Amino acid sequence: MRQGFPVATKGMVIGLLGGSFDPAHEGHAHITREALKRMSLDQVWWLVTPGNPLKDRQPAPLADRMARARAVLAGHPRVKVTALEQALGTRLTADTVQRLQTIYPGVRFVWLMGADNLVQFHKWGRWRDILRAVPVGVLARPGAGVAARLSVAAQSFRVHRVARGEGLGRQRPPAWVFVNLPMSAASSSEIRAKGLWKR
Repeated sequence: MRQGFPVATKGMVIGLLGGSFDPAHEGHAHITREALKRMSLDQVWWLVTPGNPLKDRQPAPLADRMARARAVLAGHPRVKVTALEQALGTRLTADTVQRLQTIYPGVRFVWLMGADNLVQFHKWGRWRDILRAVPVGVLARPGAGVAARLSVAAQSFRVHRVARGEGLGRQRPPAWVFVNLPMSAASSSEIRAKGLWKR
């Protein structure tokens, strides 16, 4: 395995949670723990992105965001904080997923996202390719439930929605689930606005 890449063996089910994590907070940790539990995942890998193509404002330095992410997780044994997109040189999630599937043959990946991301998922580059490549687990976020269920992506792939998250990684894509769960109101934007995260 390449240096700096997490170890995964054939048959494992790995959740992928991507984002700028600017900064990482308890809400990220909360949906990660819930995904591990509710979707029968062996691990979750946080993909801390070098930048976000959909945002004009660029995030804090990658090293700072990685350090904060590790601190928030407090060494959770089944969660890995990675800079895989920087290592792979990918900017689009669809490309990242494709490369990981090539590097880790026999490993099953599940793309994870908060419901707020599903609302604008159709703006992501090659978003349909993501849904066709891996199952997708959508986790409830405050104020986004109705908009997420009515989103372009949810409506376009409504016949592929499954009822339960358990065993999602074993489903043949396209397959996606919306998981209701107790929610954390933590928000990176709010943390920045309050001056609690310095660049």
